[in-house]
Amino acid sequence: MTLLVISPDYASHLYPLATLATAWQAAGERVVVATGPATDDIVRGFGFEREHLQLGRGSNPGVIRAEEQPTGEDDALRGFFDATRRGAVETLLFQARARRDDLLWEPVQVGRAVLDVVDRVRPDAVVVDHLAFSARLALASVGVPHADVVLGHPTALPVGDEVYGCPPTFPRALVPNPDALAGLRTVCEEVRDAFTDEWNAAARVLSPGVPEVADAFAVTGDVLLLNYPEALHDPQRTALLPSHRFLGSAVRVEAPDAGVDAWVAGSGAPLVYVSLGSFLSVRGDVLARLVEALRGLDVRVALAHGSTPRAAFGALPGSWLVRESLPQVTLLRSAALAVTHGGNNSVTESLTAGVPMLVLPFSTDQFAGAASLESAGLATVLDPNTASTANLREALAALLGDAATAERVRAVASSLQASPGPDRAHEALTGAAVAGW
Repeated sequence: MTLLVISPDYASHLYPLATLATAWQAAGERVVVATGPATDDIVRGFGFEREHLQLGRGSNPGVIRAEEQPTGEDDALRGFFDATRRGAVETLLFQARARRDDLLWEPVQVGRAVLDVVDRVRPDAVVVDHLAFSARLALASVGVPHADVVLGHPTALPVGDEVYGCPPTFPRALVPNPDALAGLRTVCEEVRDAFTDEWNAAARVLSPGVPEVADAFAVTGDVLLLNYPEALHDPQRTALLPSHRFLGSAVRVEAPDAGVDAWVAGSGAPLVYVSLGSFLSVRGDVLARLVEALRGLDVRVALAHGSTPRAAFGALPGSWLVRESLPQVTLLRSAALAVTHGGNNSVTESLTAGVPMLVLPFSTDQFAGAASLESAGLATVLDPNTASTANLREALAALLGDAATAERVRAVASSLQASPGPDRAHEALTGAAVAGW
């Protein structure tokens, strides 16, 4: 059996998809990953084959920098980063207006390239990132059976009266102005309609006569997989989803790092892991406030500073572990607390390790994800733009001493560890293949 995985050229997307594919690898089956060259090392590190497929202008092998992106994508990134400094609605508006070029990039050309890969690989099963819209458009248009994986919070797939890009919920610390939120919804509706028109036009080119869709953002594959714990999802919203399977989490196995292992084995003070991800690490102002807040606590800190230069923080305690990037999964296994932007990989990996979180959401589905964590009593959520050093220190100290939150997180971890995402995905797709999709 051959599994084809289709992923954008971004580490944050490829890691969970490749991790899911390890279940096929463990069964002695062939795995081919179609993605761009920036993540080739990741594909090879998993022991998979790679087929070249460029799904968008940008790429990100681990830490993204605007100056390393192609012309056009660099300015788009700078615009996004600037928008995060202005607030939640401003960021969501920026992302909505950029969506057509970002998520449906050259759909006919990319669609044909996807179908060429399918012809060469001849897969028995296909797994594709839900946000790889051009790829899913091609597969759906010509009737190639496939599973799509929602790697973010489940609200990345709109249901009911939801509109893609307009979060249905926000955490308590971020309360958008009602008029601003209504304006965001209007823009998202306009973008949805234009995006859907473009989807339908491209589908007609790839497969004349294919039926039109009403909302391209709500289209799913033959099998829908959600990389998220079902226990954290609102049951009323779950009832609105199309046929689906919650995977829980997809936690990768990291290569040993002797330096990190030695550091972890050191002092017995609580370990706090800090990372704002591969994109939002550019927010050096937020990281600097976190650094100052942590200086006043009796903790050991593992800080992944990403694209913010280390020098921006001045002299740091010699007991801290500070690098541009760190083995997140490894460190979370020993952490007492994680500080995160609320990206779905960070959230699900922290939950699987049983680590409470301080969440500072900036964009997209991070707001709804943070609200879910807050509602379940698994995290404290603050506004990254308004939380002061004192606010951050108070929240950190409270979480480190909060036995009830820690116990709730451990209960979720137990469930996730008992039924790993790769096993759930393999079972779902094997059953679908037997049933003829």
